[in-house]
Amino acid sequence: MQTPPSNTPGNGRAVVIGAGPAGLMAAEVLAAHGLAVDVYDAMPSAGRKFLLAGRGGMNITHSEAQPDFLPRYGNRREQVAPFVRRFDADRLRQWIHDLGIETFVGSSGRVFPREMKAAPLLRAWLHRLRESGVRLHMRHRWLGWQDDGSLHLAGPEGDISVRADAVVLALGGASWPRLGSDGSWVPLLRERQVEVAALQPSNCGFELDWSEHFRERFAGQPVKPVVASTALPSGGVQNRRGEFIVTAQGIEGSLVYAMSAALRETIASTGSARLYLDLLPDWSLEKVEAELAHPRGARSLSSHLQSRLHLKGVKAGLLRELMSKEDFADMGKLARAIKALPLPVLRPRPIEEAISSAGGVSFEALDDALMLRALPGVFCAGEMLDWEAPTGGYLLTACFATGHAAGLGVVQWLKDEGRHAGLATPSTEGQK
Repeated sequence: MQTPPSNTPGNGRAVVIGAGPAGLMAAEVLAAHGLAVDVYDAMPSAGRKFLLAGRGGMNITHSEAQPDFLPRYGNRREQVAPFVRRFDADRLRQWIHDLGIETFVGSSGRVFPREMKAAPLLRAWLHRLRESGVRLHMRHRWLGWQDDGSLHLAGPEGDISVRADAVVLALGGASWPRLGSDGSWVPLLRERQVEVAALQPSNCGFELDWSEHFRERFAGQPVKPVVASTALPSGGVQNRRGEFIVTAQGIEGSLVYAMSAALRETIASTGSARLYLDLLPDWSLEKVEAELAHPRGARSLSSHLQSRLHLKGVKAGLLRELMSKEDFADMGKLARAIKALPLPVLRPRPIEEAISSAGGVSFEALDDALMLRALPGVFCAGEMLDWEAPTGGYLLTACFATGHAAGLGVVQWLKDEGRHAGLATPSTEGQK
C-alpha cells in the first residue's frame, strides 16, 4: 500500500473526505488557520452535486429572518441552529461576494448568484482554495481506517494510507448516488460504534395508485394553485400553498417536497398518509356550494364545473379519479371534495431520486463542535448529519454552516490537545 508524501508544515495536517460544499468550507477554514489540508473525493471533480443542483438556478440561501429560517430544520432545529447562527445567510452572501460573485434576492425571498449558475462560484472558490494551499485529490474513495489508525483510500493507482492530525468527514447522504452521495460510509462508522440513523428520502416524490386512464392523460401536468394539508405525526396539521406535478407513479414538485417529512413519517408509522388538496384556495366553501347549486340546464357536469368554477383539465380529472360516481354527482360532497380532496399517498419514491436525504450521523454521537465522541479528532459535516430541510436555500445553508463549524472545531481541538498551539487566528475568521 502506498503512502503519499506529506505536505505537513509545523502547524499540522488535516484531511477532509468529501469535496462538496461542507467539505470545501471546512477545508477553507482549516487552511485559513495555517493547517496543511488535503481533500479527497471519490468523484472525478469537486462539487458534482452542487453543480447539478445549480443547473435550474443556483438557490444558495434564503433571505428570511432567523425566527422564520430556523424552524425549517424541523425536529433538529435546536441542533442545527447554533451552526446556522454562526454562519448565517448574511455571512454566506458576504462570503460569496468575497469570491467576486454578486447575489440577488428573488421575489420568493430566495437568494441566487447574479448569473443564476453554480459553475462560476465553484470555479472561483476552487481557485481560492488552491491558492491557499489546499490540495484536492479526485477519484479517491474512502474505505475506512487501517489497523494503525491511518485512513484507507482507494485511488487511481491503488490503495493508499493517509495520516492526519484531524479528519473532517463530509460524505453527503444517499440521494443522487451517481454524483457521489451513496451512503457507503454508513457501515464504516457503525463498525466504530457511531450511531447513524437510517438514511431516508427527503424532498422527494410519492407514489399513488393512479388509474391507467388518469396516468396516460395527465402525467407530467402541473396542478396549481392549490393549498395542501396533511396531519403531522407529532400532532397538528401542516398547510402550504403552491403547486406540484402529476407523474406516472404519483406526485412530485416543490409543494410535495415541502411536505415530504410529514408524509414519510406518517407512512412509516401507519402504512399510508393522506394529502388533502384545496383545489380552489381563493374560494370559500360557501361560494363553491352556491356556484354548484346554480342551474346548469342541459350542460354536462364537467361543463358546469368549468363554467361556474373554472375547474377543468387535471383538477377536474383529480376529482373524477378520486371520487366515486355517486359522490361526484352529489353537489354537497363534490363541493367539500373541491375544498379538501384526499389523495391516498402510498410510499416515497426511492432515495436515489430524492433531492436530499434524512437520517445520518446522530447529533447525540457528536459533541458541540461536531466531533465524534467515539472517534476523537474525527469531525462530521453536511448532509451526512441527521437533519433535513425543505428546498429554498435551507439545505445548502446548513451544509456550508456545518462545514464551517467542523473546521473551527478541528482548530480548537488541536489547540486544546496542545498539538499545535501556534495555529493562526486570521482576522477573516468570521467569514471563512
